[in-house]
Amino acid sequence: MDDEVAFLREMLEIYSPSGREAALAAYLAGRMRQMGFQVWRDEVGNVIGTIGEGPWELLLLGHMDTVEGFIPVRLEDGRLYGRGAVDAKGPLAAFILAAARVGPRPGMRVRVVAAVEEERTSAGARALLNAPAPDAVVIGEPGGWSSITIGYKGSLSVTYRLRAPRHHSAAGMPTVAEQAVRFWNRLADHAARCNQGESHRFHTLDPSLRHIATRSDGLTEEVTMGLNLRIPPGMDISELKARMREWADGAELLVEDEVPPYQAEKNTPLARRFLQAIRACGGTPSFKLKTGTSDMNIVGPAWGCPIIAYGPGDSALDHTPGEYIDLEEFHRAIGVLETAILNM
Repeated sequence: MDDEVAFLREMLEIYSPSGREAALAAYLAGRMRQMGFQVWRDEVGNVIGTIGEGPWELLLLGHMDTVEGFIPVRLEDGRLYGRGAVDAKGPLAAFILAAARVGPRPGMRVRVVAAVEEERTSAGARALLNAPAPDAVVIGEPGGWSSITIGYKGSLSVTYRLRAPRHHSAAGMPTVAEQAVRFWNRLADHAARCNQGESHRFHTLDPSLRHIATRSDGLTEEVTMGLNLRIPPGMDISELKARMREWADGAELLVEDEVPPYQAEKNTPLARRFLQAIRACGGTPSFKLKTGTSDMNIVGPAWGCPIIAYGPGDSALDHTPGEYIDLEEFHRAIGVLETAILNM
């Protein structure tokens, strides 16, 4: 096993679900110092490392946290398995290793951020908004070594809650569970109408029912339902929330998280450097629009600078029990990043 793969493997061995990134942060801070970075931790726990000095700054923004569920780390048939291998310790490791390979460049500062809580609140990315905007940003997310991602859908997380006096099943009145299902059906029907004629999921409204539970104390009954909606560009989120409150018919609707969609420009110096780097490394580059949400949605509209997302790995493996990264692709991505940085 080469040193770069060993570095990623050590990252995967440290379980770091959102809110529990401290052990991985300590490990990365130490290793990045050994690689030549100037390193510090900010107030929310982000690990920040810089190489080089100069007026022009490239920010490589990855995240340390993963979803819950440790996957035993193993190397098998050229694949490294483990939670975060794809989302997104693989891309973060590629950022660190590529920046270290390049080292200091005249007039240029490369800042690598290993952020916290991307999978929950994006607290790490939000904390960065207090500092001046960099000149260009690359978000560390899987898209494949020969692809550049320039857009992510928005996200709306909502809790539906309804409590009512209990009644006999023969009374002919709808239960709270039935009213919750009625609300869900209205939302799903609305999405189906919005999505008519759309062939690309980046442009569709996609609601998902994450959980539903009922309880009763003998006097009242209550239903709680957790929903997530993936929001396409151009959709009025305020109008959608108003419709949902109407369909709720008196039930409580609590918006837990709201992230607008974001799509970056294709034709920027940053994107062109990555297209050239992919070709130089033997690939045929392509652009992607993703149906999930990332820290690009947070920093992109705030900073307004050239921005893309890049990283090795198949995003279809995100959050799955069989998550792995192909090691040949991992090495190719490091080479693309190195080439792109050298040519900036």
